[in-house]
Amino acid sequence: MQKLRLRYAKRGRLRFTSHRDVARQFERALRRAGVPMAYSQGFSPHPKISWIGAAPTGVASEAEYVEISVVEAVDPAKLAAALDSALPPGLDVLESVTAGPGGLAERMEASRWRIELVGVPVAELRAAVTSLMATEHVEVERLTKDGRKLIDARPAVIAIDVLDSDEIDRDSPVGVGIDMSADTPAYGILVAVVRQTTPAVRPDDVLSALRVVAALEPPVPAKATRMAQGRLDDDGVLSDPLALDRAATAG
Repeated sequence: MQKLRLRYAKRGRLRFTSHRDVARQFERALRRAGVPMAYSQGFSPHPKISWIGAAPTGVASEAEYVEISVVEAVDPAKLAAALDSALPPGLDVLESVTAGPGGLAERMEASRWRIELVGVPVAELRAAVTSLMATEHVEVERLTKDGRKLIDARPAVIAIDVLDSDEIDRDSPVGVGIDMSADTPAYGILVAVVRQTTPAVRPDDVLSALRVVAALEPPVPAKATRMAQGRLDDDGVLSDPLALDRAATAG
């Protein structure tokens, strides 16, 4: 049996797809691509697929991860190409590697989020972020299946940068996927590194925290994109979670 780890993106309208529907799309694509999947035992066998911290519905991502197990050795690059062709546009397989030692989930300590706030001036956003980072605890309300719940969003926020939409290089990693028409006035963009806690602090919780400390109210819904996941080093930089697997394969 071979285990492979894949990074994929969730883009465009597909960001509104639930994780359950994404999982169904992947299972169909694996069948169409003829991937020799390994299956669980028992009366209702299921393909061995393990999802790692899926992004919330309504959020785009350039850094989603999934593990699959196969019963025959496959070339990771060919598998990625075949699976990408079988998936709908907006679910895009970006990389596939043979799994090395250690678990993948334990490498996911934090996420880097880009949150586009069209209509929010850069100076106003910077002032709100300064207030947030100067506050030790910020309780925000979240609606769950068990009712409304208060969570402290501030401790999970490691760092936030505020960028000007007019100054971002669209070809840079942080500029990927930004689509702004020429007549759109400049607006503020958050790039936040958020620790993956329990309960998870999501982009909308960060925005709720800004509302609490600075009464920040974006005039249109924000667009959030997960740009990266990984371990945090001493400088607060995220490591690539697949780097260890590439190194094991090369070795």
